[in-house]
Amino acid sequence: MPVYSMTGYASLQNTTASPSTAPDAKGATSGHLGLEIRSVNSRFLDLSFRLPEELRQHEPALRELLTGKLKRGKVEVRIAVESGSANTIPDPTPALLQRLNTVQDNVLAWLPKANALSVSDILKLASSTQGAARDWDEAVLPLAEKTLKDLLSARQREGGRLASMLLERIGQLRLLAQQALPLVPQLVTQQRQRFLERWKEAMALTEGSATPESAQDRALTEATAFAIRIDVNEEITRLNSHLDEVERLITKGGEVGKRLDFLIQEMHREANTMGSKSAALELTHISVDMKVLIEQMREQVQNIE
Repeated sequence: MPVYSMTGYASLQNTTASPSTAPDAKGATSGHLGLEIRSVNSRFLDLSFRLPEELRQHEPALRELLTGKLKRGKVEVRIAVESGSANTIPDPTPALLQRLNTVQDNVLAWLPKANALSVSDILKLASSTQGAARDWDEAVLPLAEKTLKDLLSARQREGGRLASMLLERIGQLRLLAQQALPLVPQLVTQQRQRFLERWKEAMALTEGSATPESAQDRALTEATAFAIRIDVNEEITRLNSHLDEVERLITKGGEVGKRLDFLIQEMHREANTMGSKSAALELTHISVDMKVLIEQMREQVQNIE
């Protein structure tokens, strides 16, 4: 499975004529149904909708569609309806005029002093009955499915770029770990030699009150304790193990963002421990370089689903 980013954007438009009239008929209405989906990173799936009132009834179906395909991210869905026409004046149908006349007669029968419908009132009512809700009901979900498909493609492309960057950083971290391994034995050898030299100097000052064997044993004991304090083999082993798991998850793909985030925290802990155990400038530099790379990985992992 591919790796998906939580960052993406997609938008589509649907243009059609009103089903109540033919596209080339006098007064035929047309319009644009625009739908866009944008998403950014989030710990959980957070959906928000900005829909016109006439399309508000589609929110449950849109929510079900998105939750079936998306697992994490702050996702915003916007729908805009722009109506247009060859003639801006609506053309009331005979059925509508007959219905309005019947309703008007019923109202006047109960309210004789009520004003009769004007031409302006009739045109407004005709325009409202030919509104976007009737025109776009059947187009909303198909358009949302196409837009969601484009969004998933965009998130997959971005996820591929993130995966490539993470694999590159993994290679750099492995190289730094290899550079750190031989430094510890060298430091232990150097420190043992220093202890021996210091004990020889101490023996010379004490005029032989201590035996050479006891002095050498004490120097070796101190060198051993020093070697234990600066030993980073365990940290490097755990770091390599975490790198193997990160690489496996990236190759596997799917919903791996939370697991990668946890592993990045563990990697940072190992690199930080290496720095605290450092007894040489070279090892300190390696630890700092590791933490920089791991921090770069952390920033990108925050965007993976």
